[in-house]
Amino acid sequence: MNRKLEYFIRSIRLQACHNAGRSFPRKEIKATAFGISGHKNSAQSIQCPLYVPSCWLHSSISINSQNTFVYVGSSDSNEQKITNDLDHEQNLKPVQLNSSEEVRNTIEERDEFDISQQFFSDLQKCVSPCDVLDIAARSQVSSKYVSNCFSTMWMLKKNILKNQKYDETKMMLEHPQFRQLCQYTMDNAKYIDSNDLAHTLLSVVKLGVPQNTLLVQTLLRTCQERVNEFNDRCISIIANTLKVMEKSKNVEALQLGLQLLLQDKVHKISNVFVLQTIMRSIGKDVPLTLKKNLENKMLNLMGHFTVPNAFQMFRVLGEMDYLSVPILNNCSKTIIENIEGTQFSNLLNVLKTGKQLRYQNRTLYSALADYAASVFYTWNRNEVILLLSAFENLSVHPVLLMDKFLEEVMLHPESLNLKDVIIILRAYSNLNHFSSVQNQEFLDSLNSILNEHLHEIDNMDLLRVVYSFCLAGYLPQLALNQLLQEEIISDLLKSGNSLTMLSAINVCLELDGNSSTTSTILSEKLSSLPKKILDLSYPEIQEALLTLLENENLFQTNVQLTQGYCLDFEILMDTNRKIALRSTKADQLKGDPNLKRIAVLCPPASAFSNPSRHPKGRLAMKMRHLNRLGYQVILVSYKEFQKLEKDEAVLFFKRQIFLAENI
Repeated sequence: MNRKLEYFIRSIRLQACHNAGRSFPRKEIKATAFGISGHKNSAQSIQCPLYVPSCWLHSSISINSQNTFVYVGSSDSNEQKITNDLDHEQNLKPVQLNSSEEVRNTIEERDEFDISQQFFSDLQKCVSPCDVLDIAARSQVSSKYVSNCFSTMWMLKKNILKNQKYDETKMMLEHPQFRQLCQYTMDNAKYIDSNDLAHTLLSVVKLGVPQNTLLVQTLLRTCQERVNEFNDRCISIIANTLKVMEKSKNVEALQLGLQLLLQDKVHKISNVFVLQTIMRSIGKDVPLTLKKNLENKMLNLMGHFTVPNAFQMFRVLGEMDYLSVPILNNCSKTIIENIEGTQFSNLLNVLKTGKQLRYQNRTLYSALADYAASVFYTWNRNEVILLLSAFENLSVHPVLLMDKFLEEVMLHPESLNLKDVIIILRAYSNLNHFSSVQNQEFLDSLNSILNEHLHEIDNMDLLRVVYSFCLAGYLPQLALNQLLQEEIISDLLKSGNSLTMLSAINVCLELDGNSSTTSTILSEKLSSLPKKILDLSYPEIQEALLTLLENENLFQTNVQLTQGYCLDFEILMDTNRKIALRSTKADQLKGDPNLKRIAVLCPPASAFSNPSRHPKGRLAMKMRHLNRLGYQVILVSYKEFQKLEKDEAVLFFKRQIFLAENI
């Protein structure tokens, strides 16, 4: 029995020390009391949790006479053992007093934890920013509460209906607790945890608190002072916040601080996602040296790239407005190899970023175009229209996709609205994609839809849609009648962007239509405007023609036609295309249908679509009109022509100008 008593006392002592930091809920205290006074032996009792205050073990407590677990025997040795143990406890008296103080502190901590849990639970039930402020009004304010209050209010405000946001924001700003919350934030900003500080600044700005307020400026200055405390996530959050703020001294100072911090930290970043987030957050207004450092670090992490990382990289570089060909080439390779299952948003983003950064990759764009055509029927009409517009902006000609969509439009033209017609016409006319068989029917369908909306279309959209029709060689009569009204033309000519389109429409009326379609008003308006004359020189081509024709009088350069077109080179030949004629002799044969005219054009690379080198709408229209004026058109890519040897250049023109049997 002595051994059991010794074991019991030791167990109570150890359990008391272990649980000194725990609170004493009523249920647990009752259970413990039941265990001590119940009719159980000591071995059973020590299996239960013992929540024994240290004061119970104090030497002044007469355990021997009160505790039923102390077995009093007649043995002297047993009494001596108990006495020794109690003396030992008395020697530990200061420790037990400290434990009692720890108990009180821990009870307070646990109570505070319970209050915090209740606070955050209440926050989750809020449905408006004012609900959050009501909870804050009846809670003890702390830095953690402040950060979460602002963050919750911002998240709730985002979900409020647009027509209710103004009223909710007004109520929030006028709430009495909002001022107190702001005051506490300003007074304690220097003590707020760095992560909470970053989130507080973001939430306050997103809530619409004016930037020139003392609250926002205090947070900005505090972030400047504590910038070295920020980790990668905080840097990203603050950089994102500064992107949407107006320029000011404090904003620019904090941006500079973040940039200096990044210069030191960039080499330590080893996570692709973290680095991408930071790069996207800092935006485009950062020094080129920092962009280069981030680019080099990203190139070092290329081996860890996943497919989502590759798609995200296009978005990141777009946000930075920074073209990194090595990074994009690596990402493009990954995308091409894993193109199956590509989401629409990722596909569209790659195309938009490629346009923004002027990134040229025919292999990538061809793969995306083929994939889009293969999953055409899984996307809705609006998604396909957005893709067509993105491809057109890139000068990429997705032939299969456009063929399928053309057929779909002809089957269900009633599903299109005016905006759809404008975008579709722009894409098809600029890319010069018209089937010879279905061209007229397709354009008729689009024209019918346009006629239904002429009463609501604005002047600029009317001009754009008529211009697109004219590029395709189609004259929409009702739309033209509305466009060619004097007041509308006068209004459009006030904009410099309208002149090119109006000039093209005027030429189309003359060459694609008939005498009844010409507009005297438009012609008079345009004739009164000064004309721009291009004077471009192509010495390599001129040298090749001179070598071939052996006389500089047998060809002319920079020939201006009355229709406004400019020919880089003009060559006049006899009926059989054996002999080149001097310009003086050609004047004598003017009007002779047997006189052959050859126009050499050197259009820029932007005049062709990729990857097929198919002439785009404006060039196609010029070629069509020159054919009607009796010219045979020879297209020369000047950039490629410069790579030819002199003999190759001469041979190229010999084959193009003279008939095969005359060579």
